[in-house]
Amino acid sequence: MNRQTLLGYVYAATGAALFSTKAIFIKLAYMDKADAPLMLALRMATSLPFFLGAVIWVVWKARREGRPLPPRKLWISAILAGCLGYYLSSLLDFEGLIYITAQLERLVLYTYPVMVLVIGWMFFGGRITWMSALGSAVTYAGLLLVFLKALPEGGHNVVIGTVLVLGCALTFAIYQLLAKKFITVMGSLLFTGVALSASAVACILHYIVVSGGVDFSATHRFYWLAFGCGIFATVLPSFLVNAGLSRVSAQSNAMISSISPIVTISLAVAVLGETFTIFDAIGSAMVILGIAIFAVSDQQRAPARKDTLPVKIEAA
Repeated sequence: MNRQTLLGYVYAATGAALFSTKAIFIKLAYMDKADAPLMLALRMATSLPFFLGAVIWVVWKARREGRPLPPRKLWISAILAGCLGYYLSSLLDFEGLIYITAQLERLVLYTYPVMVLVIGWMFFGGRITWMSALGSAVTYAGLLLVFLKALPEGGHNVVIGTVLVLGCALTFAIYQLLAKKFITVMGSLLFTGVALSASAVACILHYIVVSGGVDFSATHRFYWLAFGCGIFATVLPSFLVNAGLSRVSAQSNAMISSISPIVTISLAVAVLGETFTIFDAIGSAMVILGIAIFAVSDQQRAPARKDTLPVKIEAA
């Protein structure tokens, strides 16, 4: 294994681990004030300068090298894709975390590649193999086990939270599929910068509308947790995963990302004091196994395919 490949694995694993801390930051902040729109607005306000900076850097570099920029229509489409996908999916995720544990939220979100597969098959001419179908079945069987275990204790809250986070995974899957056609023209860095900058503005405007003003008051602890969520669970992992994808395949990155639910579950138990039973362990293992089967199936189906996905931003 050469040095660049090893670095790719390290970057991808570190990015996946940092992405996994998002729910922990949010649940800790909700102990002070369970205000999803405010937390989301502050998180995206923290991230916005970095994503705008990425856009400015790409534009500056293109002008310096005399390369043409994408047409205006494509910029508008990227902005709409960011607002439709990342803004909406993030809002659903943050609302869902009010009702369910960080562990369940992570497992529900982790199923979005299966949704990408199904939606791609239904509307974008994709194919479903027997192996990918098996992986999907194992994934959702494991998720159902964890859901049924949590249901007696959480009741309606578990149902509401799970539905909201499933909506997050669904909208993010649609966003990923829509993003593919933009990446080949705009490049992953420019598209991600434009789409996430737009979604950040949408999140901030959403809070202003629903709160009826510009009152962003909260505790100092809430501010610090929102800042940490923006930097350590959004900006840093976004660029780390991008650096990883430039060195290893998307399939390898998908396999490495299997540490994501493990990190979230470990932190949820250690930091938040959430319980973890044998049923949680079995269900979580099934979800991770199912996604692993799915990733292997994708690798075997198109081993030589060039990665055309955008920077893997955390679903919400």
